[in-house]
Amino acid sequence: MDGSHAAGGRPPVTSRSATRPQRRGFREWPILIVCLGILGGLTYMGMHHFKRGSIVIAAFVCLAAVLRAVLPERIAGMLAVRGRIVDVIALMALGLAIAVVTVFVPPPS
Repeated sequence: MDGSHAAGGRPPVTSRSATRPQRRGFREWPILIVCLGILGGLTYMGMHHFKRGSIVIAAFVCLAAVLRAVLPERIAGMLAVRGRIVDVIALMALGLAIAVVTVFVPPPS
């Protein structure tokens, strides 16, 4: 520590930096897209389209895996839970499992 800063090693807060709001935009857009897509699939299922709604949900879970794979961690936001590989494998496995179950399970009567 060179002694030029106050105790704790932090630079002093200037009035300009303290009053300026930090504008970064909405940072959680990947999870918002995925959640809206899943909500759309659930809505579609509620309109008595079980298989189509389930496929929409599976597609958006797989989209979450793709977004997690290609976006940097600071942009992926809440999609980044664990390591990139673990997240991608878990989301892709869940999306594919939903799709497989949808294809083989008969719709409710």
